[in-house]
Amino acid sequence: MNDDALSKHPCQDEPVDSDSTEDKIDISSISENGYRFLRENKISEAIDCFADILKIEEFNYYALVGMGDAIRKKGGCREAVTYYQRCLEHHPGNNYALFGLADCYKALNQYHKAIEIWEQYLLHDNKNITVLTRVADACRKVRDFNHSKAIYLQVLEMEQSNPYAIIGLGHLYYDFKEYREALFYWQKMLEINPDNIDIRVLTSIGNCHRKLKTFSEGIVFFEQALDKEPGNFYALFGLADCYRGLNQQERSLDFWNSILKQDPRNKVILTRAGDAYRGMGEFEMAQDYYERALNIEFDTYAVLGLALIAKNLGKFDDATTSLKRLFQQDIKNNRISSELAACYVKKGDRQQAVELLDEFRRLGISNAHIADMLEKV
Repeated sequence: MNDDALSKHPCQDEPVDSDSTEDKIDISSISENGYRFLRENKISEAIDCFADILKIEEFNYYALVGMGDAIRKKGGCREAVTYYQRCLEHHPGNNYALFGLADCYKALNQYHKAIEIWEQYLLHDNKNITVLTRVADACRKVRDFNHSKAIYLQVLEMEQSNPYAIIGLGHLYYDFKEYREALFYWQKMLEINPDNIDIRVLTSIGNCHRKLKTFSEGIVFFEQALDKEPGNFYALFGLADCYRGLNQQERSLDFWNSILKQDPRNKVILTRAGDAYRGMGEFEMAQDYYERALNIEFDTYAVLGLALIAKNLGKFDDATTSLKRLFQQDIKNNRISSELAACYVKKGDRQQAVELLDEFRRLGISNAHIADMLEKV
């Protein structure tokens, strides 16, 4: 999906306003050159052409749009906005200016403004699938689930296998944690193009299975993604996390360590690898990974991992000291609360454990494990 949907040269829509035939010829010729340079990605040359036109006609609409397009291609969206707005001030409703202005707002993450402009465009052309899918994407970004879904489905009524609408619905449902519905749309993409499936579709299907805890099914798709692109981060992460979910820590370590070969200072992965070693009872290796993570930056889960090693080794005072610090920073973390309470119990201080668990319950957070633990203590 790109601006080819609006590829008609804007100067074909209206006559050029100029004082002389010679100026008309010059402007038309310069404009043709400017848009040719844009197509060839010769941005500086295109800008020179449009600037020459604007010296002759300050508010020439296709030069203003061309200048906006050129500057937007350079990544100067804030500056490009001024050209599109100037065009719309003097040529209200110009489709090219509306389209460019909306894309600028989208690039600037000003999605509400982008939606407003695209909806103005749709007043002139309400069947434009390119614009409709962009509006739906923007609504998804601002978490307007119903509006986004309605527009994607409107596109699918017009074009049953439109990939942008299908992918958009997959992302939409995934963002709202409705993983089965997301899986339905990602699998639809697989059915449409089974022989040349995009790696991102494979990892998205894998991620749905990962979230649904159908880990064995997820592994199949992450492996296919890895076959297509060995070393792909998302495929490696997905495989590691699926094997972690299946409690096959040794297999998960193969993939955590593969990521660390590419990115040795990734503290999240270091912590995950530390967890795997800890789960296997290899406490020295786990400690090394946690400490490497903490040497990069403070990480709650690395500190938690070290505390759990101390707990497993019977060093309850050390574990309690670390867990109390973490609890003070994040009193709503049920894992920290339950592990700290367990340490209190191990130390024979059941009353303190009860007080801690009761304090967590009074926060109004429903957690079955905490409730069960409180009852047992």
